[in-house]
Amino acid sequence: MRKCSLSAINSIFEEIAKNTMLFLPVDNKDGKAEYKKWQEGFLLSEKLNTVKSPKEFLFPQTENLMEFKTSGKNIEIIDTRTAKEDFVVFGVRACDAKAFDILDKVFLTEPRDSYYASCREHGTIITLACNKPSETCFCSAFGIDPANPMGDVSAWKTENEMFFEANTEKGEKFIELIKNLTEKTDNKEVKKQKEKISNIMKKLPLANLSTEKFGGGKTKELFDAPEWAELSSTCLGCGTCTFVCPTCQCYDIKDFNTGKGVIRFRCWDSCMYSNFTLMAHGNNRNSQKERFRQRFMHKLVYFPENNDGTFGCVGCGRCLSRCPISMNIVKVMKKLGGKTND
Repeated sequence: MRKCSLSAINSIFEEIAKNTMLFLPVDNKDGKAEYKKWQEGFLLSEKLNTVKSPKEFLFPQTENLMEFKTSGKNIEIIDTRTAKEDFVVFGVRACDAKAFDILDKVFLTEPRDSYYASCREHGTIITLACNKPSETCFCSAFGIDPANPMGDVSAWKTENEMFFEANTEKGEKFIELIKNLTEKTDNKEVKKQKEKISNIMKKLPLANLSTEKFGGGKTKELFDAPEWAELSSTCLGCGTCTFVCPTCQCYDIKDFNTGKGVIRFRCWDSCMYSNFTLMAHGNNRNSQKERFRQRFMHKLVYFPENNDGTFGCVGCGRCLSRCPISMNIVKVMKKLGGKTND
């Protein structure tokens, strides 16, 4: 384990940026945190979560896939990808780091998504423990420990110091990079910090949220539950929850005619939209109730059914704070989970 004083953290950012692109959460003009490419003068945000999750570094909101040029009956397919640069994402929270593992199960299962795989290969994830978990946090319900955030390197921040511990080969390379700016230390202070975080988590409003009533094998029991009608009745179908979610992976593929050729790109999509998976015959989910149910059944039943019990939610709380009508996965779990979630 290595440590440095907080006064030296800027020097560490500068050292990283000499060798690779560095992204970290900084406060924007509205006082909210968002990931930006580091430059001199940028300060690491004290906010718990960024507005948008860091999944965009691996799965961009809009991404060009290829280009087509036609000449008569001939079609030329052009691979528009360029060589990926290495990059470091600093300050990722435990929930978002776990979300990367969930995305891996989707995009790195054969046939592998080569676009995602390239980003994953070139990215190094530096996580940061959550000193002050929020009332909207419920990551512990999914077995995530905000005091042990994992990633390639785990970091902990105390009042005066920052601690680093490598978890992977990429992490070891990162530690070597900052070795001259840090010093070797034991884990006594980190243990104290972990205990503080653990005590906060136990006192949070959602500390007792349970997944007992959900998971693989619960499709028949939950699909026809009458509660879906009431839960979905106020849903606007705006898709905000899917766009701030770190684990949502739905996308659409579109073609854009530039006048000189056609660019094929993909962009995030939402299962909450009425035109999601729309085909010539129409849509197979014609009501908002059906679309609402699909989103939460996927997170809580379908995904764990097909991924060894891993849920498709990481309890980051973004949907709790961003939904315009205050409907979210916690309310769904409490309503369908009954006494388990009182």
